[in-house]
Amino acid sequence: MTVAEVEERFGVSPMTARRDLDELERRGVVRRTHGGAVLPTSSAHEDSFARRLKVSTEAKRRLAEEAVATLVPRETVFLDSSTTSYFVARRIIETGIATTVLTNSLPVMELVFNDGGPDVELVGVGGTLRRLTRSFVGPFAVRTVQGHFADRLFLSVKGLTETGMMTDADPLEAEVKRTMIAQAGEATLLVDRSKMLVRGLSVVAAVAELSGVFAHGLSDSEAAALRAAGASVRLVD
Repeated sequence: MTVAEVEERFGVSPMTARRDLDELERRGVVRRTHGGAVLPTSSAHEDSFARRLKVSTEAKRRLAEEAVATLVPRETVFLDSSTTSYFVARRIIETGIATTVLTNSLPVMELVFNDGGPDVELVGVGGTLRRLTRSFVGPFAVRTVQGHFADRLFLSVKGLTETGMMTDADPLEAEVKRTMIAQAGEATLLVDRSKMLVRGLSVVAAVAELSGVFAHGLSDSEAAALRAAGASVRLVD
């Protein structure tokens, strides 16, 4: 729930709404986020890949369009296991741009194999398969990523803290994303507004470590908070 929703629902001032949410956090009932609050259990919950693929599809499509528009032919690209990266892979195939994709996402591997065509090369990152997310993680996945360099990385995360920390629900997923950031020439985070309202259990990295953030649906204050945390933010609404 956002501060604005508290104001509207209960007919209180912004100051009262913020004070009440702060008090609820003090009691352990909610966890405060930038511009609102969420239930504490939200950080522990993780939806399946299939379920997440149906959420915020228009925002993910727009983010993918903007991301792929920045690519140069023959670049190598890390794609993480997020559903947003799946949309990026699909956009790469739609545009026909010559690209080498390196990914730990089984759905992205299947998509590139089935529809990629001769100009889209695939390097699959193996490891232990997480059935929930259909992604490969673990020490072998990390070593495989460390054995490659890529020009670009496009990734998404479960949530962002108001101080600009990227978080994920699973520590093994977070480790793979962190390693991809280290091995990429440029790393770009793709997020919609829902990511500002939740956080995962495991820290990935700070947005200040990235080349940029492409964001969809953020308010001016949310974008300003990311910029204050050191991120170069590009709004793609």
